Amino acid sequence: MKTKREMADLGLVCIGGSQGGFEALEKLLPQLPADYPCAVVVLLHQYRHGAGNLPELLSTRTAMPVKAVHDRDPVIPGHLFVAPANYHLLLERHHAFALNTDAPVQYARPSIDVLFESAAHVYGPRTTGVLLSGASIDGASGLKQIKAVGGLVACQHPDTASGKVMPQAGIDTTTVDKVGSPQELGQWLKQLHP
Repeated sequence: MKTKREMADLGLVCIGGSQGGFEALEKLLPQLPADYPCAVVVLLHQYRHGAGNLPELLSTRTAMPVKAVHDRDPVIPGHLFVAPANYHLLLERHHAFALNTDAPVQYARPSIDVLFESAAHVYGPRTTGVLLSGASIDGASGLKQIKAVGGLVACQHPDTASGKVMPQAGIDTTTVDKVGSPQELGQWLKQLHP
């Protein structure tokens, strides 16, 4: 059995999106195999009291085990975690999730920036951030933070996104390692961690 340290060394993949993000995930997630070694965290902007069935919907699009995040849940490699509505999602130093109700960031709670910046702080260069379709600039600052600690960052190609603002903001804010369609981003993630 792996220790917490060995589990953490596998790294963390964080995927954020908003308008059109679910449709992008429907194409990205099937590219990841059941034995994908990293933990994957998905955060979509959601209506305050809606989208409670997002984990169930995503579980039909991926071979990975899917879990809704609860406060203090451990980060488990090989699992896909879904951020809940109306809470910011953060990572703690001992590789567990934390939820809080601080003020919205970029008008969003959960905020992609909050997740990405927290992941960069805890996982450092073992962090990978992916920004999908969306109509706000949330996530761009977080991508920059991931890149600053030596992590990898990717954006959906704006031409393939129904919400072009979010991925374009990511591309404009930092040097992105990969720009592509959702399918191409899924293949890129798969090749990073075979």
